[in-house]
Amino acid sequence: MYISESIKTYLDKSVLCWLATSSKDNIPNVSPKEVFLHYKNDIIIVANIASPQTVKNIKDNQNVCISFVDVLVQKGYQLKGNATIITKTDAEFMALSSKLLKITEGKFPFSSITKIDVTSAKPIIAPKYVLYPDTTEADQIESARASYGL
Repeated sequence: MYISESIKTYLDKSVLCWLATSSKDNIPNVSPKEVFLHYKNDIIIVANIASPQTVKNIKDNQNVCISFVDVLVQKGYQLKGNATIITKTDAEFMALSSKLLKITEGKFPFSSITKIDVTSAKPIIAPKYVLYPDTTEADQIESARASYGL
């Protein structure tokens, strides 16, 4: 299993993630995603709300990378895997869409879902933790709040 309890925690806390895809000509695309969740085992599902390039790229090249970070703690994860586009005509669409509809409360329509089978995971940490090993999460939160004017 690639999706650990720690990864689930960061997924649950994240309000935005970034999904990277690549076209058949290897042209990269990164798109923010607001509606996503851990579905089961090593599967992440993402609602395709306004993502025509993402959908097109995945149809041509299933390799993807999804990243999410707690902006105050400045830690998160990068997950890589293979993506499939699930449409309303696919048998599993109803089960998957019901999970995402709870998040959107029906306010953001989507006609397809990106289903990511995660094949690797690695942590993302701010350089400050490495350069200054005594940095605590509390220190980082205080620094981030000051930087963001919170």
